[in-house]
Amino acid sequence: MLLLLVVLAGIAGTLGYFYKLSKNAIDTITTDANPATVIPKAKSVAVKPVSIMLLGLDTRKETGSLNTDVMMIAAFNPKTKKATVISIPRDSKIELSGYNSRKANAYYANFLREAEDKTSDKAEADRTAKQGLRKMFGEFFGIPIDYTATINFQGFADVVDALHGVDVNVDMDMNYNDHAGQPDGTSIHLKKGFQHLDGEEALGFVRYRKSNDGKNMSSDFDRNRRQSEVLGEIADKLKSLSGVTKIPGVIKAVGNNMKMDIPSGEVQKMITTYFGISRSDITFIPLEGTWRSPYVYLDADKLEQAKAALRQQLAD
Repeated sequence: MLLLLVVLAGIAGTLGYFYKLSKNAIDTITTDANPATVIPKAKSVAVKPVSIMLLGLDTRKETGSLNTDVMMIAAFNPKTKKATVISIPRDSKIELSGYNSRKANAYYANFLREAEDKTSDKAEADRTAKQGLRKMFGEFFGIPIDYTATINFQGFADVVDALHGVDVNVDMDMNYNDHAGQPDGTSIHLKKGFQHLDGEEALGFVRYRKSNDGKNMSSDFDRNRRQSEVLGEIADKLKSLSGVTKIPGVIKAVGNNMKMDIPSGEVQKMITTYFGISRSDITFIPLEGTWRSPYVYLDADKLEQAKAALRQQLAD
């Protein structure tokens, strides 16, 4: 998700002083790509459509979890300057030949465990796990997935704070404190209605599942819709005059909380290629389905529509 925010921040790419600050901030992003990697011009993101798997990982020490709380597939087309973003419900049951059936958010941890059994190099194991994840979900969606970007929750909150908050319509009262088992520090207290949220409040808004009293239940589909709403609001804020001045801080917030396997030179090209992209240029498609504990069973027709949308965006 935060790599998408970096691209949305691309309007700074041609603005002199802000470009210099943004480039310095881009250099803080952690990349697993070989620094000597040179992408041929014909295959660069500046001229060729690109697909990226975006993973939101809860890396807080209180949880010890490796499950991916947010999963998106984003496709960008440099000719149309448009993007398609598919949100995958975390509890989706994935059934694919050659792979054990699991919840969508459990595959990264499983691939990582398998890789760690074969090597003591943690960085190598992580790269192998992400390669396996890209391959599997690429087969599932019927497209090649070029890169992976992994981000943590703090990065999302920091980006919103760098923009001095976002204005969204909170769809229900939300009251939740984590105090069972090993607390993860989650505290969500929001009132229903249109309001201004800071970073921690926006994070709570997109993550909310239910209140402590069991009321106001929230589904995977609700969370995916909220993610799209906040990303759209961020995109529009970045296009505003006041948003432009905050670009370096936004990219720095991303860089401090992201790992990716995209060569740094390609990140810079991506930003300059897609500068000025706004909410109207991004098609958000949250996958839908039916909840039957413990899985979300994806709607076959909606899934095919999402696959078609990705293929169309990636067409040269």
